[in-house]
Amino acid sequence: MGLIGALSVLYVGDWAVWRARVAMGGGMGTVSVGTLIETPLKGNKEEYDWGGSSDVACSRSIFPQAGGGACWWLERHKIVYEQ
Repeated sequence: MGLIGALSVLYVGDWAVWRARVAMGGGMGTVSVGTLIETPLKGNKEEYDWGGSSDVACSRSIFPQAGGGACWWLERHKIVYEQ
């Protein structure tokens, strides 16, 4: 129960700091992310095609905010797989 409480407090604190940064103009960023498209083929085979790269909006926070991922996570996972 204590772990859930601690995570809740951490999330609310992260959100408050992120909102303060957004108010000052620095809570959002962009990361260039590549896309791999997975296409199923006959015989249980798969083909991967490069879908290009694009800039993705992200939040400069510990947890994802504003419907996008956290910048630190996207900077470490620069490939997005789509089916």
